[in-house]
Amino acid sequence: MTTLYIRDVSDEVAAILKERAAAEGKSLSAYVPAELARIAARPTNDQIIARLKARDRSSGPTSDEIVAAVRAGRR
Repeated sequence: MTTLYIRDVSDEVAAILKERAAAEGKSLSAYVPAELARIAARPTNDQIIARLKARDRSSGPTSDEIVAAVRAGRR
């Protein structure tokens, strides 16, 4: 397992993280790695865009159908 040292964390941010850790009944040392894992598990915007571009859209609605549906919803 890797050890990370994080510098230049403001006192305000550190206090907020300590409060959140305490609210979950965790130490700061347990809370921060869990939050980093949660962040790392989320796809990046570029990954999301690549997934969307790779989707097969041949069976979806046409642009005209979408525009018509939006207009109908505005009435």
